Amino acid sequence: MAGLFNQTHESYYKQSQTTWSTEPNGTITTFTLTSANFPSLATLTESDLLVFVNNNEIDPANYSYSSSTNVLTFSDYINNENELVSSGAPKDGYTLLVKEKAGSERYGEYQYVSLDDIVNNFLIAYVGEGKIISKVKKTDINFHAKRGLAEFSYDTLRSEKAQEIDVPSNLVTKLPHDYINYVRLSYSDSDGIERILYPMRYTSNPTALLQDSNDDYLFNEDGNLLKAEPSTTWDKFKSGNSSSTENTNNDDSADVDTTSNEGRRFGIEPEHAQGNGSFFIDQLLGRIHFSSALSGKILILKYISDRLGTDNEMRVHKFAEEAIYKHIAYAVLSSKIGIPEYVVARYKKERYAALRNAKIRLSNFKSQELVQIMRNKSKWIKS
Repeated sequence: MAGLFNQTHESYYKQSQTTWSTEPNGTITTFTLTSANFPSLATLTESDLLVFVNNNEIDPANYSYSSSTNVLTFSDYINNENELVSSGAPKDGYTLLVKEKAGSERYGEYQYVSLDDIVNNFLIAYVGEGKIISKVKKTDINFHAKRGLAEFSYDTLRSEKAQEIDVPSNLVTKLPHDYINYVRLSYSDSDGIERILYPMRYTSNPTALLQDSNDDYLFNEDGNLLKAEPSTTWDKFKSGNSSSTENTNNDDSADVDTTSNEGRRFGIEPEHAQGNGSFFIDQLLGRIHFSSALSGKILILKYISDRLGTDNEMRVHKFAEEAIYKHIAYAVLSSKIGIPEYVVARYKKERYAALRNAKIRLSNFKSQELVQIMRNKSKWIKS
């Protein structure tokens, strides 16, 4: 009996159907999505999809989606034994329905306002005859809105991103394309606890220049210096024993100079007095280098982005919406000729006040949670 595969772009509620010939007992586990049924296929990700078998939603743990090949693959029947066989394939004769989430189903997005809406709302509220800004180009507003979004992302908005990365055997991984600065690097231990990594400040991967037997620099045919990759410094660092950079030995005698400072720690630095590992970031080449203790570990990189990477990222939380309007108004007024200085000063103060309110709102303090944390101060410690 043939199974049915429905491809649906929910925009609301346009369906087309493709019939797939499935073998008995439901052995087909891969299905290809097409642009005819999913107009946004080029930007579609696994989180954008909802999958149903016989009108029952399938747990995302049962399948994966490759955006490069546009293929949906089933691999198990976790929580869906009634709809799937052990290989993960839909049971024979069942209907498979794939939907792209509608805007109303993108849970959590109501709290944000897109940058396009910010620009249009500013034009309506602040620009025109009898308003504080009589005339301004939309391109100027768009520029100041993007600059404001970037500036707010550094210290106000929730712009933190996270990536889980396997540390390769060469102990080097690339920085994300939208990386600005790191918030925290850690690795996930066997219990899923994040163990914080600290930067190694006294090593680097400098540019290594090739030299001949006379120690003269070597050049190519274009007259440019020849370089070696990686540097000798980095080779020594990654091949060295991890205990040379981290205090992995719990024996106090490991860092005690017994000849002249008996009983006292000698030269230890707190950032290195831990066994989690260390790293340093090569800003020039956009790479993170790790100490040898981290080979094969699962790295968690939390970093700050300026939120200007994609249209979906260019949005502002509603708690900071007023602050971005005040920022644009101040930026426009301060760059125009003939605006009285007191007007510019007024909007500078209003921008500061609105930004301060946004920070307070986004700090997300909850009194009950704070009370529960502070109860930790009253614990009795037995000697």
